[in-house]
Amino acid sequence: MKSKKQRFLIAATAALTLVFGCVESVSAMHIMEGYLPLNYCVIWGVLCIPFLIIGLNSIKKTIEQNRKALLILVMIGAYAFVLSALKIPSVTGSSSHPTGTGLGAILFGPTAMCVIGVIILLFQAILLAHGGLTTLGANTFSMAIAGPFLAYGIYILCKKLNVPKSVGVFLAAGLSDLFTYSVTAFQLALAHPSEVGGFQASFVEFLGIFAVTQVPLAIIEGLLAVVVMKGLESYARPELTELRYLEGGN
Repeated sequence: MKSKKQRFLIAATAALTLVFGCVESVSAMHIMEGYLPLNYCVIWGVLCIPFLIIGLNSIKKTIEQNRKALLILVMIGAYAFVLSALKIPSVTGSSSHPTGTGLGAILFGPTAMCVIGVIILLFQAILLAHGGLTTLGANTFSMAIAGPFLAYGIYILCKKLNVPKSVGVFLAAGLSDLFTYSVTAFQLALAHPSEVGGFQASFVEFLGIFAVTQVPLAIIEGLLAVVVMKGLESYARPELTELRYLEGGN
């Protein structure tokens, strides 16, 4: 007989999967296939490798210490999958959407989300034509490495400053979303500098266009992360304590 907590987590995961199934496959995407020169694709891919290796070890260690955390990890993966598949067309060659990786970084650490993120991006590229295989490294670096590391850093800083948990979660999730798109703008500007003004002009242009849709999306993602975390605090308190999100049951 499954406990109330387990039934909630399974139902939440199923609900997220159902939402994903209703998402239309549209032409908007992460940095799309063929949009980056081959040398940039290789460089970004190589930069991701150490983070993925460390992330695999981190997930393995977490599951060995607390197997029940696997269900939460799966749910966090589904959560990030759905949010990052909700696409709003933005600039040519990319799109605006929530990322969902900040919440997982708070619970499992940033390197674990590197692994979850690359799996999400790989399936989205294959199944939804959202992103691309050649640009997988660049998309992984922005959404699954840069964003989660900033989210984790902000949350730890808020914790040390005794900021309320809900505020820390909101700031971590929201700002990591914005940082992801700052890195994406950097990647695009680096590969496609403006003929007038070079990299700097192109970077400012990409940031400005992204900001129109990404700022409100970041706020929404921050609020949603707080709601999801409140639900987990109610139904998965022992697991959150094991993951050190709740220390001593507080």
